[in-house]
Amino acid sequence: MRLPTILIADDHTILAEGLASLLKDRFNVIGTVADGEGLLESAQRLHPDVIITDVDMPGLTGLDVLPRLKRLGVTSKVVILTVHAEARIAARALKAGAAGFVLKHAAGDELFAAIDAVLNGRIYLTPAITRDVLDTLQHAGPQPVEQLTLRQQEVLRLIVQGRRMKEIGAALSLSTRTIETHKYEMMRALGVQSTAELVRWALAHGLG
Repeated sequence: MRLPTILIADDHTILAEGLASLLKDRFNVIGTVADGEGLLESAQRLHPDVIITDVDMPGLTGLDVLPRLKRLGVTSKVVILTVHAEARIAARALKAGAAGFVLKHAAGDELFAAIDAVLNGRIYLTPAITRDVLDTLQHAGPQPVEQLTLRQQEVLRLIVQGRRMKEIGAALSLSTRTIETHKYEMMRALGVQSTAELVRWALAHGLG
């Protein structure tokens, strides 16, 4: 069975090697880089399923790299792994395209949970700052949620919670196909291309 591929970006060699060792039994760690430029080059060349990157790196930071990856057409899921337990940084990372945000002092199990979540199209936020991040995103600007029906908003809130289509259908007494239809109608209306982008939009507009 093919293991999901991981690219690690961190300028602390010992930490990068430790992460690679931690992940190697469940994932295929295909490279480690020490700066943002190296991350951009390796991401385009190796096409990893998941990128794990620090925020603080020489030259381009992890946050600087996010929009550049998107412009380059890199579809890898990005998990930010950082010492910065600040809601504004996490909010900025999510808006820029990150799919996960984990603190370095968290247990290894949390990093595994984050990787599994993003591989399944979900957003992962470290629980320690989730509420503060949601508050930051909610008050960041206007909330045009009126373009979604009340039912779509219900469905979207459950998607944000990580519920699967079948679970949402059961909770709302609707068929799985109806839930999927609501999801794709929302994606089309909002101009997003994936479930992760849909969740990111929801978080940014207070539907968490």
